[in-house]
Amino acid sequence: MQYRTLGKSDLTVSELALGSWLTYGIGVSHDRAKECVDRAFEVGINFIDTSNIYGKGAAESLLGEILQSRPRSSYILATKLFFPMTETDRGLSAAQIHKQLDASLKRLRTDYVDLYQCHRFDSETPLEETMQALTEVVQKGKARYVGFSEWTPEQIQAALDIPHVVRFVSSQPQYSILWRKPENGVIPLCAKHGISQIVWSPLAQGVLTGKYKPGSPLPLGSRATSSEMNKFMRPELLNDRVLAAVQQLGQIAQSLNLSVAQLALAWVLREPNVAAAIIGASRPEQVTDNAAASGVKLSRDVLRRIDAVMGTVVLG
Repeated sequence: MQYRTLGKSDLTVSELALGSWLTYGIGVSHDRAKECVDRAFEVGINFIDTSNIYGKGAAESLLGEILQSRPRSSYILATKLFFPMTETDRGLSAAQIHKQLDASLKRLRTDYVDLYQCHRFDSETPLEETMQALTEVVQKGKARYVGFSEWTPEQIQAALDIPHVVRFVSSQPQYSILWRKPENGVIPLCAKHGISQIVWSPLAQGVLTGKYKPGSPLPLGSRATSSEMNKFMRPELLNDRVLAAVQQLGQIAQSLNLSVAQLALAWVLREPNVAAAIIGASRPEQVTDNAAASGVKLSRDVLRRIDAVMGTVVLG
């Protein structure tokens, strides 16, 4: 496992992070989740990403239980807030930041998180209020650093322009061979200001593993067939043109002795502004396979071949 520095922080994170969206505490059993977390530590993953909204606290609670036996200094822990936890609890107001962080810490059974992230931008709360509250939780030692997820370049710049507040060290965008939108604005701006990317859905919710075949039934036990885990799976991801292109990626991967997933993760990690790619695993074997992508270097020729195959099916 290779490691990278997260933005302008002193956090050293594994190139692969273990996420918990739609999985732990939700679509994956407790025992299987523990197996995946244990395997993550075995292969050198030290970065765990979650959110209060995942299972309305269930993911945090399960991770808190699983992680309590490990030294707190042995892993980097990140969580988020924004989405509604109740009919009245949502957004990035000062009151919500303090309330939701305290609730997350209780569920995670820890005194602090290494990274506290704004899960989306809150257009209903003054940005100055949000940034001041984030500054306060860092000053109190409840969060070491702060980040954001899916903010536009304009929103990021607006936060950077506020004086005397804590600075973001991370951005969490969707980014993959099939979704390259962050390259157009977010990545260049963040690179300029020392903000790293922590990429979510680098395998396009499993599509970039090659397990979904064009013209074939969805494999049993896959995310696409799970009512608990497929709610946010966009139909265009399973378009036959996309799936056929992914099968061609498989030929490139095979020529490099890689799995399709390893090729897709290595593609994301080729970007120097990416500190980590978040993987979601329902089986420990997936963690092992994905972790092997760390340190893989793709040549310019391979990158050109990937672009030639995927150029017409990139979704964003």
